[in-house]
Amino acid sequence: MAGPGVSRIGPEEEAELLSVIRERELSRYRFDDHDGSALPSKVSQFEQEFRTLTGARHCLGMNSCTSALYAGLLAAGIGPGDEVIVPGYTFIASIAAVAHTGAEPVLAEIDESLLLDPADVAAKITSRTKAVLAVHMLGAPCDLDALDAVTREHGLLLVEDCAQAGGGTYRGRHLGTVGGFGAFSLNVFKTFTAGDGGVLLTDDDDLYETAFALHDHGAAPLRLGVTDGPPLFGLNLRMHELTGALALAQVRKLPDILRTLRANRDKFADAIGDLPGVAPRRLHDPDGDCATVLAYTFASAAIADEVAGRLGTITLSRSGKHNYANMPQLRPDLLGSPDAATRRPNRSVLRRSYPPGSLPRTDDLLSRSIALSVGVVDSYLGSGVGIDVMADDDTIEAAARQFRTTVEDVAKAAS
Repeated sequence: MAGPGVSRIGPEEEAELLSVIRERELSRYRFDDHDGSALPSKVSQFEQEFRTLTGARHCLGMNSCTSALYAGLLAAGIGPGDEVIVPGYTFIASIAAVAHTGAEPVLAEIDESLLLDPADVAAKITSRTKAVLAVHMLGAPCDLDALDAVTREHGLLLVEDCAQAGGGTYRGRHLGTVGGFGAFSLNVFKTFTAGDGGVLLTDDDDLYETAFALHDHGAAPLRLGVTDGPPLFGLNLRMHELTGALALAQVRKLPDILRTLRANRDKFADAIGDLPGVAPRRLHDPDGDCATVLAYTFASAAIADEVAGRLGTITLSRSGKHNYANMPQLRPDLLGSPDAATRRPNRSVLRRSYPPGSLPRTDDLLSRSIALSVGVVDSYLGSGVGIDVMADDDTIEAAARQFRTTVEDVAKAAS
């Protein structure tokens, strides 16, 4: 179980890691480099190369995508009394980052792309709404044209959660550079990896400087003094130098990884072909899709469940803490005794409750959808069957044949 980046770990990553260890420089900062002889920071090099790849003005390496979302939202001024619209189908970290700013996450429906529905976003906007969090789930870009239009009309911040879509694009622009800021994950299931870690991209100078201060004890970027303006309390959300070394080697491989994924996706989809009672997920920009999975939506939940069971996988409705209906943190109505509740941090659960049924369209689509791996092999996500990024043509054909035959057998039995 791993993502595309893990399969590409090799001598390049080893060389970057050994460089750090031999230099004994384990922090991005060269505290004792009085003569300027130390090698450049791997974290700084990674930031520079990812910035160049994506075209972003600023890149900030962090310890996780969750931290990048949290710091970015705080830097944008999101806080108590505000609302942030998030999809009901996302990883729980997207919602948690909003909750820990003190703002209220407001859940919205997905559409046939399995991504945030712009129409429902527009319907959920209130006088308290300050931002919309577009989550590029399963490696594919949201409808950023529509979401950008909605947020501009209402003067809202558009945020991109690119945790599952590192390197993806939308109409030629890199994901993470369309909204006010973008956040990325480097964990083991992602297109490129450092084991763990995160990245924040933005073109906003003020947001970058404030996010840097929040991620490093109130310091100005690269610790060149203190942050301009009123001082603030920061945290320690920094990227480790060993993480930066791995990320540096991996980001250089990302374009090739994505080319391989997209080629395999097309071979896999062509080999599967058209099937009765099932449709491929709608993609807003097929060329910009990271191609980490192939997702299919069936005519009924019963058929999807039967196909999933025969394949040894699950429908997306059962996908752990990606489906809002599986997140107990969204159910303050289920809290234990009042005494137990008072011992919890007041931002550990939401103020409003989202029991199953709160998002009927999301419930329906997830119950009828299955994801086949193209490069992210992750049973918790729901992509535990399919192929991996190293698959050859025979493996791709065999996996397609298994899926096609299973679907046809279930359809025949149901008719």
